[in-house]
Parts: sequence; C-alpha cells; structure tokens
Amino acid sequence: AMGSLGRCLARSIPRGQPGLSPPGPRCYGSAPAELQEKTLVLAKPDAVQRRLLGNIIQRFERRGFKLVAMKLLQVDQGLVDRHYQELRHKPFYPALVTYMTSGPVVAMVWEGYNVVRSTRAMVGDTDSVGTIRGDLSVHISRNVVHASDSVETAQREIGFWFQRDELVDWESRDWDHTYGP
Repeated sequence: AMGSLGRCLARSIPRGQPGLSPPGPRCYGSAPAELQEKTLVLAKPDAVQRRLLGNIIQRFERRGFKLVAMKLLQVDQGLVDRHYQELRHKPFYPALVTYMTSGPVVAMVWEGYNVVRSTRAMVGDTDSVGTIRGDLSVHISRNVVHASDSVETAQREIGFWFQRDELVDWESRDWDHTYGP
C-alpha cells in the first residue's frame, strides 16, 4: 500500500504565482520541504544536437527523481535575457546568447528529495569525471546542461520556462521504495 508520503506530493514552489503551482492545499499532512523540491534542468543546444538527452534523463531517473514537466523549444533572446539576467553585463554574455539560441533546448522540471542540491552535484564541472558535464561536455563553453543553483532560483526559473498547467501532478508508484514509508 502507498504510504501517506506517496499520496502527498505537495509542490515546493509558492502557490498562486503565475507560471507556478495552483493555489490552495493539495493534501492533508505535511511532507518535509526537501521531499517536495523541484528544480529546472535545461539540456542545452549541444546536448540536443549530440543526442545526449537519453543519457541525461536516465541519470535523473536512476537517482529516483520524478519528471513533472518537459518540452523541446527554440529559445529566443528574450527568454535567455530573463533566465540569465544576472550575467547580462559579463563579457561572455553575447556568446552565451548565441549559444543558447543556436538550436533547440529541452527544458525539464524534476522533483524529489533535495533535488536542487543533488542535481548540482550530478551536473558537476566540465572536468569532474562521473558528472553529467564531466562525462559529456567537450569544452567549458559547451557544458551540455543548466541546473538551478538554489530552491529560490529554481522557483523563479521554472516560472520562466513553464506555465502552471504544464507541470504534471502525478503519483509515482515507487515513491515509498525510493524514500521509505
């Protein structure tokens, strides 16, 4: 039988904000916030062009995270500007815009226990063997993926890339096996 935690998959993003989860409570009981976390992961144009999506997605599934949104899109400069607003004055920013708009991107939202921190560790650096970037990147300027760096950043970034109704609320049948009763 599914435990109460498996039935209570409350969203961690603030309720009632545009592009985020719907208002109101979703369950009775209170799962710890770290079990409700969501993060944004972008498979950048080089990952799509090199057909690395299966490998990237498989790493998150094997870790026990739940995919709640995914889409393939051609990014325009406006979205890049919103997403990377803190980098707009850096000397490398024009090259970043060119890179991010050079081909399709796959945007994903993953949910799970400490998913933000775990994802950052999984993504790693381009020279860290055993990480997504270390195993799949060929150069620091083509680093395959983006991952949110904090819960707060993830909430904001998810709102840039997804509308509220694009986040799918579904019950994972392996929740108790992954996180315990």
